[in-house]
Amino acid sequence: MQNSLINFYTKLAILCVWSIIIGASYAFAQQKNVSLSGKIIDNRSKVPLQGATVQMKGTTHTVATDKNGNFKFITAQRVPLVYVISYVGYKTIELPISEYGHVLIALQESDEQLSDVVVVGYGEQSRKTVTSAVSTIAPNKITNVPAAGLDQLLQGQAGGVLATANTSVPGSKVFLRIRGTTSINASNDPLYIVDGVFINNRTLQSITTGGQQTSPIADLNPADIESIEVLKDANATAIYGSRGANGVILITTKHGKLNSKSKINIGYYYGVSEARKFWPTLTGQQEAILQNETWANDGKPFATRPFRPKAEGGLGLPEEQITVNRIGLVFQSAPTHNLDASFTGGDEKTTYYVGGNFFKQEAIVKPDGFQRITAKVNLDHQLRQQLKIGVSVNGVSTSRKMSPNNNVPYGAVNGALYTPTYFPLYNADGSYARPSLFENPVAAISEIKFDAKGTRGIGNIYGEYAVLPGLKFKTSWSIDFSENKEDNYFNSKMQQGQAPINGTATSALTRNVTLINEQIITYNTTFANKHSINAIVGNTVQKESFENTSVTGTGFPTDQFSRIASAAVQTGSSSITNASLLSYFSRVSYSYKRKYTLDVDLRADASSRFGAEHQWGYFPAAGFSWRAGQEEFIKNLKVFSELKFKASYGSTGNQNGIPDFAAKGLWSGGNTYQDVSGITPFQLPNPDLRWETTKQLNLGIEFGLFKNRLTAEFNYYNKQTTDLLLQLPVPSQLGFSSIFANAGAMSNKGIELTLNGEIIRSKNFSWNSSFNISTNRNNVEKLDIPILKSGGQGIIKEGSPLYSFYVHKQLGVNPKTGDVLFDDVNKDGKLSDADLQIVGNAWPSYFGSFSNEFSLFKNIDVRAFIYYSIGNKIWNNTRYRMGHGGSRNGVFAMQQEQLGRWQKDGDITDVPRLTATGNNASIIPSRFMEDGSFIRFRNISVGYTLPKELLKHAKISSLRVYLMATNLFTITKYKGVDPEVNTVANDDNVLGYDQAIAPQPRTIQAGFNIGF
Repeated sequence: MQNSLINFYTKLAILCVWSIIIGASYAFAQQKNVSLSGKIIDNRSKVPLQGATVQMKGTTHTVATDKNGNFKFITAQRVPLVYVISYVGYKTIELPISEYGHVLIALQESDEQLSDVVVVGYGEQSRKTVTSAVSTIAPNKITNVPAAGLDQLLQGQAGGVLATANTSVPGSKVFLRIRGTTSINASNDPLYIVDGVFINNRTLQSITTGGQQTSPIADLNPADIESIEVLKDANATAIYGSRGANGVILITTKHGKLNSKSKINIGYYYGVSEARKFWPTLTGQQEAILQNETWANDGKPFATRPFRPKAEGGLGLPEEQITVNRIGLVFQSAPTHNLDASFTGGDEKTTYYVGGNFFKQEAIVKPDGFQRITAKVNLDHQLRQQLKIGVSVNGVSTSRKMSPNNNVPYGAVNGALYTPTYFPLYNADGSYARPSLFENPVAAISEIKFDAKGTRGIGNIYGEYAVLPGLKFKTSWSIDFSENKEDNYFNSKMQQGQAPINGTATSALTRNVTLINEQIITYNTTFANKHSINAIVGNTVQKESFENTSVTGTGFPTDQFSRIASAAVQTGSSSITNASLLSYFSRVSYSYKRKYTLDVDLRADASSRFGAEHQWGYFPAAGFSWRAGQEEFIKNLKVFSELKFKASYGSTGNQNGIPDFAAKGLWSGGNTYQDVSGITPFQLPNPDLRWETTKQLNLGIEFGLFKNRLTAEFNYYNKQTTDLLLQLPVPSQLGFSSIFANAGAMSNKGIELTLNGEIIRSKNFSWNSSFNISTNRNNVEKLDIPILKSGGQGIIKEGSPLYSFYVHKQLGVNPKTGDVLFDDVNKDGKLSDADLQIVGNAWPSYFGSFSNEFSLFKNIDVRAFIYYSIGNKIWNNTRYRMGHGGSRNGVFAMQQEQLGRWQKDGDITDVPRLTATGNNASIIPSRFMEDGSFIRFRNISVGYTLPKELLKHAKISSLRVYLMATNLFTITKYKGVDPEVNTVANDDNVLGYDQAIAPQPRTIQAGFNIGF
């Protein structure tokens, strides 16, 4: 927190490292090295195993076998000692060594899926003994899929993880929640950790694009990833304290292997994306007829109807109107290119991985696009027998073509969709024609200049020293530096820049820097062949700075001068904030016979964002697991291959999403009075501001049947969040509008079920299947003041879930008058705000995925992945704008739904008579809230791996070619173009709001992966 504390811990870390180096050098000098060697083979075939890992237990001294299965240690260690031997697909063994010399070791294949090692907070654990709710995502599930962001690729891959694409624009932010939403004003995004580095997930976009935001997670290259673990319950996340309140996504990138031959891998794919569905529009003649009918229904004179002969001052008769298809102008067939290359290997002491990526994807809506170039280096070196060092560096350069294509009238989609089709594209003089509200879509595409260029560097350096057998000390320093430069210019031909503005431009630079130093001590021991203890204690010091500078100019001499220096009027602003976090954490795990396991965690965080008396937060957690399948009475049933029960309970804190100085009273400079600069207060202090806390219970069961060819995991969770961080309104007499405070409570309860099956396993054919389903029930338990959202259609209210829709309920249409029949809630005979009610919410009743993988003749692979979301509601604001009575004035286009309107006495329909007055026009009805349930065939691929016999003469180790279709088709009753949508992505409290968002693209691609 204080600079003095940071300096102290930095100096302490440096002192520790020097002590380690000096001690290691001394110890190394005092002992004479000896040679220990051996060979590892397959138990059945007796074939040597290349790349098997051999570790001297209790040390960091590790080697890998060569192509002949041989390994060798040059070491100062003395017998007796224990080898720990592991190899992918084989059982890990511990082998006592009591004599010097050469040993032959045979490994047995493992058919137990539950024996995998999973990455957890600051370490690894055997899946058999894990007490927490942790989901593992294999990297082959997410590679080669044409999506810019890793967050979008996680959709459906783990139980309890709800991921929804907000828009079709590549590189945009994705709505992602792990086990529900726990906060209102604070952040709900999970914590991303890559190779131990905490990754910033705060968007650097500062110029609006109408509700959408860029995603920092799109900076990561999926091809660099070795494994992904999703930590979901409090026992798994409590060790990360405040940063793990919304779940943790642990990402481990690829590293080289000891004593392995250098390998080169290259992957490339090319795809073409298109819109699957377009909005249906009316012809110009139909638009004219409907507007004349509205005119007549409102009792206006027939002689002054809008569509009458031009000779009478009208717009021409309906049958004389043209039809302009603007929708087709904004969409395109969008290409995607992706090229990956990596170089990996290692010798006896050093391993390395070098990877590079070029990704370029254009959006199906012009002119948006995203480009990413990355370079990744992982280097680990055994400097001394007891000292290991390493470095990880990731450099990223991104480029975006952007446009306000969503919830703003000057975007291309809005201009194409909402402009009546009888309106021409160009005026008689060749200039752009536009109605008073919306931009001409051709101008929105051709004239705009809106670019964003990002630079990011993520780095980590560490040293690990084996102090004693089983006792290690690790220190690390990491940095996440990101910068985003945005420039846009609306020229004089566009609605935003036309006279008298004469062009408007904005240039913004945003920078976010996070520095972290960590010290970790770990201790592992096993005694009496029954008792295993793993203990961790550590300390973290974090400092973050966020800086933004923005300049705007208007009044340019010509459109050739678009730099702000040429503007007649120039304004600017700048800001910088700093925050510090000091943390201590510990975990002790005890396992008896690997049958009973108990974990206890404790994290203490101190944040500068809270009041002086409330900066420290303490977050304990505990978990217990019982491998009942190891009990004799369970074995005697001869039913379960594996059976485990687990339970955990703990708490986590949240401070993300609120300003760095939320608890302080702040003053603003630059205010002038009579041309004299001064300062004014702009934020009320709240010294009682404290941590938002979530307590979570998790109960789970895992089991395997038929030698684990069928495995299942079931979890129930109950999350209770208190002291919600809110920005509450205050009386205007105070001179302020709001204050940050702790008020309110929220709950999330749900279940998760995951099934994995090896359905068929034969020599020439195999079939593996996976299915998961999750539910989450969210509820605002306490909130004194309801909060309206989404332009009035949404509300946050005590006793109801987040993302609720709050409108007047439509019961039908009066068949005699054609007027809407609304629910009179208070039965007072009139319609008012007292009759507003919650008519649904955007949470799905359940969601999940179903995937299948087939292998034929060991060379052909077929994969199919289906994602589903059932029960969620969507507010179709596109339908509302085009179908509501208030739009009958010719500003908004109408829709085909109006062709089924009420026209005469006795008509039975839910579309009322056309009018621009009365309740039909002024009251928002519930009929525009729709069922957003869908089943989507997300990915289908067919691949062929060439036989090695055909490749060996070309010195190629592997070659796979494939075809893939993404978003092939969707089953839904939703009347919009896509049920996976959220216009207001920059507001965590809005979901399922559709405002002219383009559909998720259908992509067909071809690619290859080749290894040397």
